[in-house]
Amino acid sequence: MVKVLLWGSLRQATGGRTEIELDARTFKELLDRAVEAYPGLEPQIRRGVSVAINGVIYREAWFQPIPPDAEVVLMPYMTGG
Repeated sequence: MVKVLLWGSLRQATGGRTEIELDARTFKELLDRAVEAYPGLEPQIRRGVSVAINGVIYREAWFQPIPPDAEVVLMPYMTGG
């Protein structure tokens, strides 16, 4: 199981939870499991999310492995410049 910290608007889709636990080994599995457990996350995930694994931010890195005991943060895409 992976503990996933949620940022911003993602918390609203999980009833205000700031952290969820999912069984996932890759970024893609994490997204699939998140939608299964919390269907309200699907619209935001379709718009785009990023994941930080041990402090490194990944965007569309579907097969990026998630090591055991990793610090994982799921967040909406960050925009701006």
